Amino acid sequence: MFSDNKKPRVMTELGGQPNRIEKNTKIKGDIISEADFRIDGKLDGNVKTSGKVVIGKDGYIHGKVECVNADIEGSFNGELLVSQLLSLKSSAVIEGTVSVAKLAVEPGATFNAACTMGAKTSSNTSSASSSFKQGAIKTNEPAKAS
Repeated sequence: MFSDNKKPRVMTELGGQPNRIEKNTKIKGDIISEADFRIDGKLDGNVKTSGKVVIGKDGYIHGKVECVNADIEGSFNGELLVSQLLSLKSSAVIEGTVSVAKLAVEPGATFNAACTMGAKTSSNTSSASSSFKQGAIKTNEPAKAS
């Protein structure tokens, strides 16, 4: 009766709800915003935001995406620039070029991209170009002797 459950939840640091492109929606063009975005439809174009981009399981982007954080469950083809954390869920399919500070990949994700990791402002960045498929993850752990 006196609960706060009926109040709307704040989704972004800017205090508003994230922008959504719903399933069965197709957009051709560029998006520039300061708010978070969730894409469950298809976007053929570029996204530039100072927030987070989420590509839902049925979502697809073909183009360039620049954002702070990204969670991907669907498909992406193009150039992806994430200044902090890129999280790839098991159903994600990524193709193109990727530049991130931190990368988290769930087993099952398809990651076919040239990937550069490290802070953009640092002159000492590491670079790797690889193809990850079906949850194959490269680590820096030493091999165990048998």
